[in-house]
Amino acid sequence: MLGKIIYISNNNAHVQIPSNVKIPTSLMNMHVIFEDVNKKVLGEIDDIDGSLIKIRFLGEIVDNKFIGGVIRKPTMDAKVRMINAEELKIIIGQNSKETFMLGTSALYDNYPIMVNINDLFSNHLAIFGNSGSGKSCGVARMLQNIFTNKNFQPYKANIFIFDAYGEYHNAFSNFSQINPNYQFKYYTTNKNDLNGQPLLIPLWLLDNDDFAILLNATSHSQLPIIERMVKLVKIFSSSDEMALKYKNHLIAKAILSILYSNQNASSKRNDVFSIFNSCQTPQFNPNAIVKGAGYTRKFIDCFLINDKDNFSESVLLSEYVTSFIDEDLEHYEEKNTNFFTLEDLEKALNFTLISEGLLRNEKAYNDAITLKVRLHSILISEYSKYFAVTNFITKDQYIASLVSKNNRKAQIINFNLEDVEDWFAKFVTKTFAKLLFNYVKNLPNRASLPFHIFLEEAHRYVQKDNDTSLIGYNIFDRVAKEGRKYGLILDLISQRPVELSDTVISQMSNFLIFKITHPLDVEYIQKMLPNISLDIIEKQKSLQSGTCMAFGKAFNIPMIVKMQMPNPMPQSTNCDILKTW
Repeated sequence: MLGKIIYISNNNAHVQIPSNVKIPTSLMNMHVIFEDVNKKVLGEIDDIDGSLIKIRFLGEIVDNKFIGGVIRKPTMDAKVRMINAEELKIIIGQNSKETFMLGTSALYDNYPIMVNINDLFSNHLAIFGNSGSGKSCGVARMLQNIFTNKNFQPYKANIFIFDAYGEYHNAFSNFSQINPNYQFKYYTTNKNDLNGQPLLIPLWLLDNDDFAILLNATSHSQLPIIERMVKLVKIFSSSDEMALKYKNHLIAKAILSILYSNQNASSKRNDVFSIFNSCQTPQFNPNAIVKGAGYTRKFIDCFLINDKDNFSESVLLSEYVTSFIDEDLEHYEEKNTNFFTLEDLEKALNFTLISEGLLRNEKAYNDAITLKVRLHSILISEYSKYFAVTNFITKDQYIASLVSKNNRKAQIINFNLEDVEDWFAKFVTKTFAKLLFNYVKNLPNRASLPFHIFLEEAHRYVQKDNDTSLIGYNIFDRVAKEGRKYGLILDLISQRPVELSDTVISQMSNFLIFKITHPLDVEYIQKMLPNISLDIIEKQKSLQSGTCMAFGKAFNIPMIVKMQMPNPMPQSTNCDILKTW
């Protein structure tokens, strides 16, 4: 027995230790039991002042189960003692088919901390900490512990790691040695990395919102242009005659609007020829043959100007152009999804520029030109190779290809994004998040095929950007709010939680907080994280590298967890200056 209770407040008890007993300071943060005749209350030692110990109430142990929170305080006569081994198992878990070892206790002689797999991995998880605090090693060790668990073989796991710096390949490259049924798949954007497959994204699997993000759309007036572009590229990618008819219809309408404008003939001719610079067909190009009554003209010759500032063949020109206009085509929609390339997309955008009256609308034309410049810059840059898919593939086939390797199921799929800029990395992560979200949402059996998205350096992607105001939603906000029930789980890893989306943070159920020292980040997690106390805030400031504060749904009480070093290690350690110098 530690001593006698002399004072009980709302959430604390003060215990007086006999004067002949010396209290070791190692009792700080240890757990005690207030034992009455019919109840046990768990407490944690918060403060030691001479012979007085201040203990904070955490919850009750009822029928060998822990219940957080205390409604009935212990009596003044309650026996106060240190927690025993059986009670400790109830608090920090024990080995079973439903648990795995997260790490060891920093307080109880490296006692293993066992966490319920469902409680941790069926809920969103946030992992925060300074650079060098042990986040990457902690994630690698946690996943290694899951897959080396002898009681449980997660063969059907689908873990997507978006790796900002290519750190995790080394930690999982020998993954199949754990179990021959396990496979590790590696995609890379680093052209010098020969270990992985190149990252490839089929363009036809993207929708209007995805293209708005890819082209960095900034105004609502650009969205109809993108919508029109996507509609046209789907039609043009078709191999039937309808695509050619539609092209001719668009060019004819654009030319006709120019011919009937109040410009002089020279300006009209220049505008028509500018159309041919961006889009042509066999029927509409400078050398196309226009048939008149008993004679023919090249299309370009129809624009010769007479002394009255009119086209010499204005009647022939008008009849020829009008013959290709079919208003019924305006309602045509291509129902099938077809293969197309960036070049096809650029052509569709060029046709969009000449349609919808954009040539006559300066603001809309400027918005379209901005998109055209961005699309062309992608087309001629290194980023075009990430869309260089050569064969048509459906959405289901593409997702299946991501999680297979050598005709076997891959459990961990790592995407190395170290060779791309932040704007493209954000596009990649949002695209895959949306692709997987729509996939799991449409499964016949809800949550029957879960996916986990681990985002290293999550503050680069999960930001408070303008997606919601522009397209009506942010995919990470949507996944955070709705993904859990469909089986799409977010696992965020970040050294700057203050830069993350508030909406996403509010939906996190479990937290591993490594050492954080920046005042803004400390203040942010104190305000934003649920059920976090000043005590946890203070404890995390003094944590050693590789040690974290763990709390949330998967943990009965906040715990200091000492993570074992992963084996093999991720490539996240500092440069060895002594060796290199």
